[in-house]
Amino acid sequence: MSTMIFVNLPVRDLPAAMAYYKALGFDHNPQFTDETAACIVISDTIFAMLLTHDKFAQFSSAPIPDPQQQTQALYALSRDSRAAVDAIAEAGLKAGGRETRDAQDYGFMFSRAIADIDGHVWEYVWMDMSQVPQE
Repeated sequence: MSTMIFVNLPVRDLPAAMAYYKALGFDHNPQFTDETAACIVISDTIFAMLLTHDKFAQFSSAPIPDPQQQTQALYALSRDSRAAVDAIAEAGLKAGGRETRDAQDYGFMFSRAIADIDGHVWEYVWMDMSQVPQE
């Protein structure tokens, strides 16, 4: 079995968060979705678990930081092209996200960082591995 990753994210408004990720083109798995959590399917092996704050607190006794004010983590997802990076970034902005920095263009790599409606930052990146500078 392939290794899977489940990124657990606390969200303030679960239906609004689900709508945001749907606007980016991601679906949810209804088997793992209820009124307290939603399993967003990013790929066959990558999932974002959107959890209400009460549900998230069942898994950690540490306080939930405000991602609008503090960086919890940066999540990076590869895309197949620069155009695909722009497309998902623009979809995120249209759905209520915000760009957290200017696009970064290194020639062989291009990325944009978009905070979702709760402030969780997703970096979308394209790389041309044949053009990566050699040491």
